[in-house]
Amino acid sequence: MKSAEKLQSDVVDELAFDPKVDSSGIAVTATPRGIVTLKGTVRQYSEKRAADQAVKRVGGVKGVANDIDVRPEAGPAFGDTAIAEAAVQALKWCSVIPENAVKVSVSEGWITLVGEVDWEFRKTAAYNAVRDLRGVRGVTNKIVVTPSVSAADVKQKIEAAFRRSAQVDAAHVMVGTDGGKITLRGTVSSWSEFEEAEDAAWAAAGVTHVDNLLEVEDSSIYA
Repeated sequence: MKSAEKLQSDVVDELAFDPKVDSSGIAVTATPRGIVTLKGTVRQYSEKRAADQAVKRVGGVKGVANDIDVRPEAGPAFGDTAIAEAAVQALKWCSVIPENAVKVSVSEGWITLVGEVDWEFRKTAAYNAVRDLRGVRGVTNKIVVTPSVSAADVKQKIEAAFRRSAQVDAAHVMVGTDGGKITLRGTVSSWSEFEEAEDAAWAAAGVTHVDNLLEVEDSSIYA
């Protein structure tokens, strides 16, 4: 098993390598069990997300505690009113989001999205439309996806998607359904497979929640 010191060193190197992250203000700690904690500050919410993704690319990482604080530039151009106006415009220009389906509120740079849509990809599109706006410290996505198909149909479509996938080993992933709520159990070999399985589950019509309980096996060869 990779030592905590080696894991920490690898994460630090990966963060420094990623051009989307200014890692100068980020501190990294790691445990022998593969849990990495990030602390410190960045200027943009996009950097916090990019740092999270960078950590998950490192072999041996089992989990990430992302405690990075986003501290945007100060001034009226980055205040709540300006952010709210920019968010409304961004949603308006997003072609996959029905007009007036999503409402925006902003408090101390934190955006909250509310509303109702018929597919998860529309909910995700709304989040993507506002997440990288200047001054944003974070986004809470409370948009509700309204179920439109039976639980049995959802289960069959997700399992079929797994069988078609080049990245997901369907034999090791079990799908549970409770209405529009999906539970994934089993094992995967990497974070990319973990995320691919979750994305495939969300892509099915009528899915309102995905509880991803898949375990990432550590198949790396450690130095």
